[in-house]
Amino acid sequence: MPTVQPKPRNVHLRGRRRARNRTQEEIVRDLIGFADRLHAAGEIRKRLSLSVKQYAKWETSPPPWPHPETRVVLEKFFQCRVTDLGFTPPQDEEPSTAGPSVPPGAGSERGKPARLFAGAASLTEESPPWLAPTIPDQGGASDWRIGEAEVELLRTAADDMDAIDQQFGGNRLWRPTRAHLLWVHHMIDRGIYDDELGRQLHTVSGRLTTSLGWFCYDAGRQDDARKYFSEALNTALFTGDDILASRTLSNMARQAVDLNKGREAVRFARLAQTHAKEWAAPHRVAALLSIREAQGHARIGDDLACEKAIRRAWRAWERGVDDRDPEWTLFLNEAELTCLEGMCRLDLGQNGRAQKLLAHSEALQDIAHSRNRGMCLGRLSAAALGNRDVDHSVAAATESLRLIERGMSSARAMNQLTIVHNGLARHRRKPEVRDLLDQIRERVA
Repeated sequence: MPTVQPKPRNVHLRGRRRARNRTQEEIVRDLIGFADRLHAAGEIRKRLSLSVKQYAKWETSPPPWPHPETRVVLEKFFQCRVTDLGFTPPQDEEPSTAGPSVPPGAGSERGKPARLFAGAASLTEESPPWLAPTIPDQGGASDWRIGEAEVELLRTAADDMDAIDQQFGGNRLWRPTRAHLLWVHHMIDRGIYDDELGRQLHTVSGRLTTSLGWFCYDAGRQDDARKYFSEALNTALFTGDDILASRTLSNMARQAVDLNKGREAVRFARLAQTHAKEWAAPHRVAALLSIREAQGHARIGDDLACEKAIRRAWRAWERGVDDRDPEWTLFLNEAELTCLEGMCRLDLGQNGRAQKLLAHSEALQDIAHSRNRGMCLGRLSAAALGNRDVDHSVAAATESLRLIERGMSSARAMNQLTIVHNGLARHRRKPEVRDLLDQIRERVA
């Protein structure tokens, strides 16, 4: 399948628009209305004449240089200099300096490699790590040049952490990932690098941020997870990184299901699908986002919408793999998609179908996806219990417990065992059930 090459974008202006959650048509209306108010106040001489087609040209790269009064409107509307919106003045014209002041370090120095400096805002312990003040420059930091090998090492570390998460869960990953993220932001703030390496560093930073959110989610740190997901999404919107936005919104949809926010999960999944269209995402991405939407529908009991989304997911998945499949979708094999459908059926109260699907999924799982197998076993135990099949419920829960004893450290899997424990309590007269309840209490307490 040929790679679709996206048109060059002015990510600065586009990011500002998307941060306001506005379409191009809506932002044009906003700009015209804002300009009318400026004209009425006497701050500009002429009314702004702006079409959607003209605005769309501004979001390409390089964008055409706006007229003087249009620049005033843009600067006052977005509260920054027009050059910070991605516009480059002609050689015979200097950019306006009448716009709002910009904090030091918000852009690179003219003629020098990109370099960002830490802000001076006061912080609390609850602040994300990249907002923490860096160590003051003692004179030697100016010689710290970042090379391709260092960035590649960080990419490999991110790969390793995601792989460890698949096998063991996120309980022991969120701390080292947070430390890696702090170091990446220190490199961005204090290092010297060219534009290409700068883009790579920001890509790694975004990836680590959304991974950190996922690890916190899997570790049961839901407030931290939402904080990091929000930061990753803000970064994606500001830089125009639709791939990062798709991944982060997919993660947010999954978390919303566990937080019993089904409608929010549907909104996140659909927004992720919108971003996926922007980069002509391959079929595996479409499959993942469709099953995420299905999970949201299932949680609120909308069986018809859930069925439609499940069918879309399987149709997309059956179209096969693609060289462009991002690494964060590679876990979605037949076993996992079957498991996710089984979870939907369980939420819909279809215990019989759920048990069959989850049992089939568990048989297909491999050791590299032990955390997902543990989740599948927990749901299988719950489905079997709902289907009044106590023996299979005990067998699935026992196998899930063995995975935890072998080092799998997912708080989600442990919480699922707690649910199973409570459901099996009414059958405690059976010796095998009583023994299992004791083991769960000992391990999960």
